[in-house]
Amino acid sequence: MFELRDLRTTPFTERGSRLLVMAAEDGSLWIARAEYETRLSETTVLTGLRLFRGDAELPVRHARPDRISFEGGVDLVFADAGTLVLTGSAARAVWDGGAGDVDGTLVLVGEARPYDGAALLEAAARRRQEWADRMPAVPEGLRERAEQAWWTLGVNLLPIAFAGGREGVVPSKFGYVGIWNWDAYFHAVGLRHADPGLARDQIRILLDHQRPDGLIPDVVHDLGVLAETTDLPRSDHARLAQHVGQAGGTERGAGSPEEGPIGGVVPVTKPPLAAWAVWKIHEVAPDPGFLEEVYEPIARSHEWWLTVSDPDGDGLAEYLHPYSSGLDDSPIWDHGPRAEPPDLNSYLALQADRLGDIAEALGRTEEAAAWRKRAAEHVELLVAGRWNGRRFVTLAKSASGPSGPAGAVTEVATRTPLELLPLLTGRLPGEIAGRLVADLLSPSFWGERPVPTVAFDDPDFDPDAMWRGPVWLNVNYLLIEGLRRSGYAEVADELTRRTLDMVNAGGGLYEYWNPLTGARAARATSGFGWSSALFLDLASGQA
Repeated sequence: MFELRDLRTTPFTERGSRLLVMAAEDGSLWIARAEYETRLSETTVLTGLRLFRGDAELPVRHARPDRISFEGGVDLVFADAGTLVLTGSAARAVWDGGAGDVDGTLVLVGEARPYDGAALLEAAARRRQEWADRMPAVPEGLRERAEQAWWTLGVNLLPIAFAGGREGVVPSKFGYVGIWNWDAYFHAVGLRHADPGLARDQIRILLDHQRPDGLIPDVVHDLGVLAETTDLPRSDHARLAQHVGQAGGTERGAGSPEEGPIGGVVPVTKPPLAAWAVWKIHEVAPDPGFLEEVYEPIARSHEWWLTVSDPDGDGLAEYLHPYSSGLDDSPIWDHGPRAEPPDLNSYLALQADRLGDIAEALGRTEEAAAWRKRAAEHVELLVAGRWNGRRFVTLAKSASGPSGPAGAVTEVATRTPLELLPLLTGRLPGEIAGRLVADLLSPSFWGERPVPTVAFDDPDFDPDAMWRGPVWLNVNYLLIEGLRRSGYAEVADELTRRTLDMVNAGGGLYEYWNPLTGARAARATSGFGWSSALFLDLASGQA
């Protein structure tokens, strides 16, 4: 059984609980509540926790998924999602502003009442084991990290107020407490092997809040949904103003929906991967009823992208807001608040193909053929309009309005793996696919730990800055699938191996990794949902 080796970065928590127990730099423990877009320093429940027997301090001996064990036979355990209890005897707990004797049990957080300590420990161990037993099979050399990944997916399951009574996997209990759109799709991919019903619910949570025009919201959270810029926390407008350029990339906005770099009210969503995720679930756990349930909503979402999100009417969709790309601080946003990188229209071509698969499974053969025709035509349009003979280009645009024609249009010089993602369509001409694979294997993108989110040799490369250089597992996962769909299975196998090796050696399931060192990038959060889900999916494919 794996241990929580560093409580500073991997908190002790439980499925369904908002409580996080962490270690402070001085060795004491502190407890906070996980809330949407809120720093843990603002939700602190208890600080400075230490245990003593007489004058001797009882340090933490080990932290495991079901308990924190101290020297002297004292344990900290969840009684339920809102209650933390110390069990043991002849010990005294001291914390900032309080103290109590541990003589049987002592409730630290929650309703103070008697508990049977042995029964609490037994129940916690049983809950841990029941979840662990459902983990997909992986090779022995990947097992410890896979156990951590599976545990992370489990403890990141929370009831969200606007999730319709369903459990949702939050990206991380460090601030990301909500159901983010494409995160949910990646989480579903990781859950599909062991709990396809839970995987389907990740999709349903989002579709329950689809707007009449077809848009699927960016986030479902405790206070509502985030579907347009008026729903953003004010701190997000300030953050956008720091890294989203205006025309020419030299101006910065003031940090509000009306005055900031975006301007006006703009819809906010995430990349169109819903049909892809649905089909991934269907491949391992067929459920025609679920396909019937989601087919029309996803088809409406597809049309939204090709109408509302194609303001210039050229047939190629664009991101109307940086957050809709999921690539918050990527250099593609240094030149304007709207952009058309090649990943988006690759996703749309893939989605059309997957809608065709769903239609065929439902017996709608004519619709299936129409979707596949649309997929082929979309790839043809992408190649004709955005392939310059060397690479697929990204266009950045300054907006004259939230959905009006673009102002200045800039071809982004920064090299990113977004230009390689047309491989995901599986429909590129052979010569172009070969050129993209050659680029992937070049020193710009290939190394011991590929694939950087900005090319290694690009002036904008920063190994620690979110989407400006670090390795993200979702990018690697999509590239692996694209390589397979485009006929490059051996390269896909090698990228899989290097990705798994990096995560296995890196110490945790982080948001993103430094590609030069393989360590957690400086500003990356830990306990990250899609890193856990996609590591598990890739690892299970090696079993």
